[in-house]
Amino acid sequence: MSPAAGVNVPLLPDSKSAAKPASVSGAVFNVATSIIGAGIMSIPAIMKVLGVIPGFAMILIVALLAEVSVDFLMRFTNSGETTTYAGVMKEALGPPGALAAQVCVIITNVGGLILYLIIIGDVLSGKQNEGEVHLGILQQWFGTQWWNSREFALLFTLVLVMLPLVLYRRVESLKYSSAVSTLLAVVFVGVCCWLAIVALVQGKTQTPRLFPQLDHQTSFFDLFTAVPVVVTAFTFHFNVHPIGFELAKPSDMTTAVRLALMLCAVIYSTIGLFGYLLFGDSTQSDILINFDQNADSAIGSLLNNLVRVSYALHIMLVFPVVNFSLRANIDEVLFPKKPLLATDNKRFVILTLVLLVFCYLAAIAIPDIWYFFQFLGSTSAVCLAFIFPGTIVLRDAHGISTRRDKIIALVMIILAVVASVIAISTNLYNAFSSKS
Repeated sequence: MSPAAGVNVPLLPDSKSAAKPASVSGAVFNVATSIIGAGIMSIPAIMKVLGVIPGFAMILIVALLAEVSVDFLMRFTNSGETTTYAGVMKEALGPPGALAAQVCVIITNVGGLILYLIIIGDVLSGKQNEGEVHLGILQQWFGTQWWNSREFALLFTLVLVMLPLVLYRRVESLKYSSAVSTLLAVVFVGVCCWLAIVALVQGKTQTPRLFPQLDHQTSFFDLFTAVPVVVTAFTFHFNVHPIGFELAKPSDMTTAVRLALMLCAVIYSTIGLFGYLLFGDSTQSDILINFDQNADSAIGSLLNNLVRVSYALHIMLVFPVVNFSLRANIDEVLFPKKPLLATDNKRFVILTLVLLVFCYLAAIAIPDIWYFFQFLGSTSAVCLAFIFPGTIVLRDAHGISTRRDKIIALVMIILAVVASVIAISTNLYNAFSSKS
């Protein structure tokens, strides 16, 4: 299969022409679901690290850059003969470029799926964090049982919820689950805001820092470790082509992306502020863990459980959307000359099951999401979101880049590389310093 064919994986060849175009509203929900995955869980921790004002600025800047980079991708896609991210990279940089894009999609999406399972495991079965024990909702409701351990809870979730959804072969088929997923994210944010407002009225909140606090424990370079987390939270470029080419016309995708980014920026900013306001300096890298604490009332306890359950369900519904492009790219890398994946039931099912098993085993072995976010945001995610689109514009294989485009692309690449190098260096320095 050529890179250009990857986007057609969900469509059967004999039904492609008859397939009804996807709706813009469905695309908005699918894009929003691709964005609001695990990233929202660490946004309050971003506010704790950066302060409220720089945190808002970071969300806005990354959202704007994400819109620009998607516009670059779609313009060069529509000017060429390809319909996939890897295909655009191949036209610009040859086969090595296509392979680089596919590898980064695989790394980013595998990491994302593992993150989702880690969060679901945290919610259902709790975790231990630096000596602190955080109970999951299953332990709180039923006590510690063999069947509500992390291993069994995730296994049941994969088989009963995610497996039926990942077997869909057209991303448009996931629009309803994506709509429910987005609604659950809004419910999560709304309940968090209500709890924060009640705590504020009762005088139980700390005054949030507007700017970062630099001291002997936190240096200026430590602030850059927050950048990869925000970048990962806005990296959805791997699903731009699968979603966009099911629409009737290219301009529909531009509209869908813009609306989805606006919605997600509002959701991220809201949960960042109110989540940080609610928990202050005790905010965890996965804010859901903070909601295991005992509430002062039955209503408070109910709301805490509602927050955790609603977002766990949201993550379960995000999983198949991210899995969609991952499966297609892995198939392109491993079986480039095979027929379309949707036409080969055996290959489709085996690849789907192998991915689920691998992500399940990795989620059991990996304990914390913050470092996973930093790794992805400093490497594969930043390449997909900013470095690759900027490189495509600078290479200008179709001669359509303006001087303004090239300046923006160059600035975008420089900012991405500098921020990532500083974040990686700071993380390595802190890791070695803690061991010495």
